[in-house]
Amino acid sequence: MPDADAPAPFSIPLFRRIWTANVSSQFGGQIQSVGAAWLMVQLGGSQTQIALVAASVTLPILFVALLAGAIADNFPRRTVMLSAQVYMFTLSVVLCILAWTGALTPWLLLAFTFLIGCGMAMNAPSWQATVGDIVPRGTIASAVAMNSMGFNIARSAGPAFGGAVVAAFGAAAAFTLNAVSYIGLIAVLIRWRPPEPDKPILRESLGSAMVAGLQYVALSPPIRRTMFRGALFGIGAGSVTSLMPLVARDLVHGGAVTFGLLLGAFGVGAVVGAVSNSRLRRRVSNEVAVRLSVSLLIAGVVIAALSPSLWLTMFGLLLGGWGWLITVATMNVAVQMSAPRWVVGRALSLYQMATFGAMAGSSWTSGLLSEHYGAGPALLIMSGVLAVSLVAGLFFQLPEVDHLNLDPVGRWQTPFTKVDIEPRSGPIRLTLQYRISEADIPAFISAMSERRRIRQRDGAKDWVLSRDLADAELWVEQYRFARWADYVRHNERRTHADDDSLAAIKALHKGAWPPDVHRYLERQANNLTIRPGLPVDTTIDPTRSS
Repeated sequence: MPDADAPAPFSIPLFRRIWTANVSSQFGGQIQSVGAAWLMVQLGGSQTQIALVAASVTLPILFVALLAGAIADNFPRRTVMLSAQVYMFTLSVVLCILAWTGALTPWLLLAFTFLIGCGMAMNAPSWQATVGDIVPRGTIASAVAMNSMGFNIARSAGPAFGGAVVAAFGAAAAFTLNAVSYIGLIAVLIRWRPPEPDKPILRESLGSAMVAGLQYVALSPPIRRTMFRGALFGIGAGSVTSLMPLVARDLVHGGAVTFGLLLGAFGVGAVVGAVSNSRLRRRVSNEVAVRLSVSLLIAGVVIAALSPSLWLTMFGLLLGGWGWLITVATMNVAVQMSAPRWVVGRALSLYQMATFGAMAGSSWTSGLLSEHYGAGPALLIMSGVLAVSLVAGLFFQLPEVDHLNLDPVGRWQTPFTKVDIEPRSGPIRLTLQYRISEADIPAFISAMSERRRIRQRDGAKDWVLSRDLADAELWVEQYRFARWADYVRHNERRTHADDDSLAAIKALHKGAWPPDVHRYLERQANNLTIRPGLPVDTTIDPTRSS
């Protein structure tokens, strides 16, 4: 649960400035979406092209999210965000010029919306990961809720304002407002001077960084559970926004104004959820908070499916927006606080891929259901799917990770070697020797199983635990890295939360701590030339940490 003494997010000037500028930019993006959709109609685009306008903004999240996460974790996040904003600003200016001059075609319009969507997808992991850099750990939950609230404010008011702009001045004016909306965030990012890291960190290639992110998430049970629950939630929840136009037209028999009112009610519910989120999480666990919020969403969906009244439907969607925001914010926080800073961008991007992918599938499925059975029955079916996600919570509970200290330990130092070694040298093999009493073997095996998960999660390969046949107390842990740089990164990634695993092994080990450590530079025997005085494998001072 969050710290009651943690400062409010808006009491932190930097967060307040970036949040305000970011909401302004999102507001402009919503205005542009309305302009692009209407312009596609005016250009005579097909029904498929009209539908692709909305998809062209969200699809990049699935295509580039992992790459964006790797970039967010390996480059200065301010630089990434600033580059993404300048990129989108430039594209938006060109789009304005083409719109004002009448040079746009349907496919050219789709190309620009897709490219701008790519910029949004590249920006998102860096912005979300930056929250943990500019607010204290105890404030992260509230800050994430404020971000979600800002998005919902923009999503609720932006389309209505965008529709008025397009009706009065045309789609080109909407594109112009969007281009202007980037300027404030660009200015804030230019003025921001984040502190330099204490020491240079060996940077991974983007390919290996993406693999490392996948590996970390795959071997992190808290993140895996949260991703699974997020995907289940997305399968049911994606129908709420995708079917809202049909709710306005078919269930309450309204038009564009009615649709805007329904969006507004959902957005007001999200604001209420953001305001109540911190207070709720101080009183209950993550799991209980999500059960309550999903129950609110289910109630809202059922009301919207059965209500013939606009005002009752708006009340149901208000409940839905309230539940939606708390659920999404709680899961986002669970991922952020389950991952150390070196991999948080990739963890968030993979979580978003799972959740947004599920929501995209939900939109398609609910659309098919509405074609066959109508919007009301489709919503009721999807509310049943949301109920399944509640039942899943009995078996896959969301983690409680607020107490975890995922800061780097920072005690590790690069060991001395008699063999010349460079970052690209490798492969590197490590062996650690433990002495374990017969009675302690079951506990040792259990502790080493957890150690294996941590080693592999942080980049180790080919992990093996062996017992010496000639010495019953001697156990040897072995693992390897492709390069010396990977070994260095592995040790720099060790967090305080990992110390419990080491403490359990230390308590069972008979002898001095740390245990005997040997580091080897592997070489093939074929055509190997050994210079006199330089052994192929080198034993390092065992007093150094592994």
